[in-house]
Amino acid sequence: MQTTSILMPVALALAAALPMQAALAQYAPPPPPAARYAPDRAPVVYGYASVLRVTPVYDRYTTDEQRCDGPPQPVQKDTTGGTLLGAVVGGVIGSTMGRGSGRKAAVVGGAVVGGVVGNQIAKDSGPDYVAPGCRTVQVTHDGDGPPIGFDVEYDYKGDVFTARMPYDPGNRIRVRVSAVPADGPPRYRR
Repeated sequence: MQTTSILMPVALALAAALPMQAALAQYAPPPPPAARYAPDRAPVVYGYASVLRVTPVYDRYTTDEQRCDGPPQPVQKDTTGGTLLGAVVGGVIGSTMGRGSGRKAAVVGGAVVGGVVGNQIAKDSGPDYVAPGCRTVQVTHDGDGPPIGFDVEYDYKGDVFTARMPYDPGNRIRVRVSAVPADGPPRYRR
C-alpha cells in the first residue's frame, strides 16, 4: 500500500505535465518563414539580346627566331689539330717498330704517315657552313591556330554591352537581367 501512495502523486504530476507541454507546444509562435530575399542575391530574370558583332580572339605570343641575310656558305676547316694528333699517334706507333737507327726512321715515318692520315680525317669529317649576317630576332605570332575566345557586342533594349565568350553565340544571346535599387536592398514578393 505504501508503494501506491508514493506512486500516485508522481503519476498525477506526470499526467498534469503532459497536457501542459502539449499546450505549450501548441501555442508556441510558428517558425519564421523562409527568407524571400537573400541579401547577396538580387531578383533575376532572363531575356534575349541581339548580337551586333562577334570578333574572334587569338592567342598572341612571341618567339626568338634565327634570321640570316643569305644562304649558308661552306667554310674551309682548320685541320691543324687533326694533323698534329695524327703525327703524335703515328710517331708512337712507329717507335714500337725497328731497332737502333731503324727505330728513329720508323718514328719519323710513323709521324709523317700519321700526320697525313689525321689531316685527311679532319677534312672528311664534313664541311662547316656559316650563314652570313645571322642574328636572333623576336617574332610576334598573332592569329596562329584556333581562336581562344570571342568578343561579343550585343544590344539589350537599346543598351550596348560587350562580353568575352568561349564560343560564337550566333545572332542572339541569352542574358540574365537583375534589377537592384540604388538605395538599399530590394524588397519583393513572389
